[in-house]
Amino acid sequence: MFKPIETERLIIRKFRSDDFMGLYAYLSDENVVKYEPYEPYTVAQAQREAEFRANSDEFFAVTLKSGRLIGNLYLGKREFCSMELGFVFAAEGQGKGYAAESSSALLDYAFDELGVHRVTAECNPMNVRSWRLMERLGMRREGEFKQNIYFRKDSDGNPIWQDTYQYAILADEWRDKCRKIYK
Repeated sequence: MFKPIETERLIIRKFRSDDFMGLYAYLSDENVVKYEPYEPYTVAQAQREAEFRANSDEFFAVTLKSGRLIGNLYLGKREFCSMELGFVFAAEGQGKGYAAESSSALLDYAFDELGVHRVTAECNPMNVRSWRLMERLGMRREGEFKQNIYFRKDSDGNPIWQDTYQYAILADEWRDKCRKIYK
C-alpha cells in the first residue's frame, strides 16, 4: 500500500476519482499535452481518466500542500526489475522545480522501498524541459531513436513521425548522487 510522500512543498499521493477537475485543468491545455500521445482532454475524458488513475498503481497525483493538484507522475513496471518514470505538470507549475522535487521523491521510493534496479524515461528531443529535468535528476541519455513513434497523423492520414530520447539511472548511481548532495 502506497503511503503519501511529503516533500518540502508537495504531496505525492494516489489519485482519487474526485481529482477529475484538477486533472482536466492541465490535461485540457494543448501546450501541456503537446508531446503526449493524446489530445487535450474534455471534462468527460478527465473524469474517466481520474477514475482509471484512482485504481492504478502506476499514476501519482502531485499536489501543493494546499491540496491543489498541479501535475502527475507515472512509475510503470517494466521487465528486469526496472520501471519507467513519466511526468506531466500544469503550465502554472512548470519552471518552479516541482517536477524535480516530486520526481526525486518518487525515485527515492522506487529505489529504496520497491528495490528497483533501473529507472528509464523517454521524451521528444524538442521537449527541452523534459530532457533537462532527466539530466538534473542524474539520468544519462542512453539513446536517440529517429522517427520511432507517432501519436498523430496529417490531413492525408500519414503518420507524423517523432524522435525519442531515452534516459536511465541505476539504483547505485542514484544513491551515489544522493550521497554527494548530502555530504
